[in-house]
Amino acid sequence: MCVAVLSVGRRRAAGHWRDWQTVILGVDTGACDVCASRTSSVTPCVKKAEGTKSFLQAGHRCLRAQIEIIPCKICGDKSSGIHYGVITCEGCKGFFRRSQQSNAAYSCPRQKNCLIDRTSRNRCQHCRLQKCLAVGMSRDAVKFGRMSKKQRDSLYAEVQKHRLQQQQREHQQQPGEAEPLTPSYGLSANGLTELHDDLSGYMDGHTPDGSKPDSAVSSFYLDIQPSPDQSGLDINGIKPEPICDFAPGSGFFPYCSFTNGETSPTVSMAELEHLAQNISKSHMETCQYLREELQQMTWQAFLQEEVESYQSKPREVMWQLCAIKITEAIQYVVEFAKRIDGFMELCQNDQIVLLKAGSLEVVFVRMCRAFDSQNNTVYFDGKYAGPDVFKSLGCDDLISSVFEFGKNLCSMHLSEDEIALFSAFVLMSADRSWLQEKVKVEKLQQKIQLALQHVLQKNHREDGILTKLICKVSTLRALCSRHTEKLTAFKAIYPDIVRAHFPPLYKELFGSDFEQSMPVDG
Repeated sequence: MCVAVLSVGRRRAAGHWRDWQTVILGVDTGACDVCASRTSSVTPCVKKAEGTKSFLQAGHRCLRAQIEIIPCKICGDKSSGIHYGVITCEGCKGFFRRSQQSNAAYSCPRQKNCLIDRTSRNRCQHCRLQKCLAVGMSRDAVKFGRMSKKQRDSLYAEVQKHRLQQQQREHQQQPGEAEPLTPSYGLSANGLTELHDDLSGYMDGHTPDGSKPDSAVSSFYLDIQPSPDQSGLDINGIKPEPICDFAPGSGFFPYCSFTNGETSPTVSMAELEHLAQNISKSHMETCQYLREELQQMTWQAFLQEEVESYQSKPREVMWQLCAIKITEAIQYVVEFAKRIDGFMELCQNDQIVLLKAGSLEVVFVRMCRAFDSQNNTVYFDGKYAGPDVFKSLGCDDLISSVFEFGKNLCSMHLSEDEIALFSAFVLMSADRSWLQEKVKVEKLQQKIQLALQHVLQKNHREDGILTKLICKVSTLRALCSRHTEKLTAFKAIYPDIVRAHFPPLYKELFGSDFEQSMPVDG
């Protein structure tokens, strides 16, 4: 069963498809409450206010969009408004709400001075909460409309300052340079996705139908603490170079079935270098962990008693844990895709099709970064785990295949650039079912393969390594197909667990109802 089956189907309710636009692409279309113009979180209505008074009219979505130009005061991510008296993002709002509801007593594993930003905010709950309190977040904070005139004027001035800075950045941005995207979600301390307000109940421990999960499941969720970290690369200074023509007829694409000769890319070496650096930068900005961090943690393997603890977990609890970890990793893959030059120019249907069909494949590719081939372990839930940790899943054959794939890919000693480009190549597969603009996807995949070939040659890799990499695609699809089969079998036994306690995005990606997942044309 090809993983592309995740995208098949002919009918889907329009409202549910819009949910997918929100969850995956960060687009929340709707009409402004006052001016009736179409708005979205990507291109909000930013009608200019003619003074502080009109700027602060309560309930006007245009004005909220203007406030959102100010980044989150806690982590610097895109803000969503004033929450508990401070301009914050949805992630920090939800984190503060949960900390107050549970009266949690967090501890810092370091020196109580952790840096809190978008890439490290989930590392230390203690320091994150202290920063929330330090900037003035409070359950008793006054509402927006009750601000004093001085506070409103100050807020208006800050909006104007950030708008001016944004205009200056846009003016300085070079043509063709990829503009950094801001995630439409964060990763909460309990490992679930903070997608939008409509899922906030789920984040707080409620099931989608409004019921509360049992205490065992609730405590299980709270034990999961992801630790994302990222860095950036410089993509400036590209110089023009001679144009090269790599047509499929020349044998440069022997492992891809491109159907239309008109898609043959004619690109300059400068374009290839730019695309390679864009994809590498996007990869590094959306990795959960730096490779150096992972290497430093290889000695942190699970002790035998810890392994036995995982093995003694009920099957459904272990499945929930793995579903959350997979979802967490997929969130980073989604952001990776959005930052790749050309991806956001694809039609929205094709963006969703590619992500639904290929996101888990990219997770498996990225896994080689966290794989210790000497001990046959992979980083999982805070330490390095061998196959025996996953025994209670009841999927020994799948786990064995995943570890074998990780070991084989790890043995190729890929650089970060090579992993990034191979991940992008896998994601932009032009043979996915239900693509509406197949030729456009083909062109993008061809350019990515050219960039991958360029980097491999620049790194003086051995002949045939590109062939080996592309041959891994069939293995990836087999792994994802087997995962889908195992999930289907699990869901048949534990339908309520999947429905009530699995992350929404995981269910969207891998649920059996995807045969009805595509919108009706026209």
